[in-house]
Amino acid sequence: MTAEHVLFFVFGAVSLIGAISVISFRHPIYSALSLIVTFFAQAGLFVLLGAHFVAAVQVIVYAGAIMVLFLFVIMLLNLGTLSAKSALKGKLKGLAVVLGVLLAIQGVYIAMTAGTNTALESAQASTEAVTTYKIGELLFSKYLLPFEVTSLILLAALIGVIVLVKRENQTEN
Repeated sequence: MTAEHVLFFVFGAVSLIGAISVISFRHPIYSALSLIVTFFAQAGLFVLLGAHFVAAVQVIVYAGAIMVLFLFVIMLLNLGTLSAKSALKGKLKGLAVVLGVLLAIQGVYIAMTAGTNTALESAQASTEAVTTYKIGELLFSKYLLPFEVTSLILLAALIGVIVLVKRENQTEN
């Protein structure tokens, strides 16, 4: 087992633990900080895939700017703890289980197909000039799935913030 394989499993485990922590913490600030850890672990996975630009954008845009906005909104609204039982009721709980199983299957598939890039392909890719066209072509072909998974994590965080804000507004009325 090479160092790349070990790092892949380490970053994958950190990403998985961070994602589980996002939904298991009761305090929203801890959940947001866990999401930052997940974003950094995904940036490490992008580096292992040779997508250094995407990894840098991941850290700067998602873990940096957007998460600062999330933390600002959470602190501004002074959101307290959230009971996990009150958040997931009935059909939502079933939907969460189905989506969790589908994402786990997807993660296993990605883990099984990772590492297909040979050293020769990596050497050839590093000698080519990097243009925005090539970055866009790679982003929407080879790295489409990790890029979309990142966008889904961001979407889930946005929905979580909206749910927390609506919950706070309903208790005030």
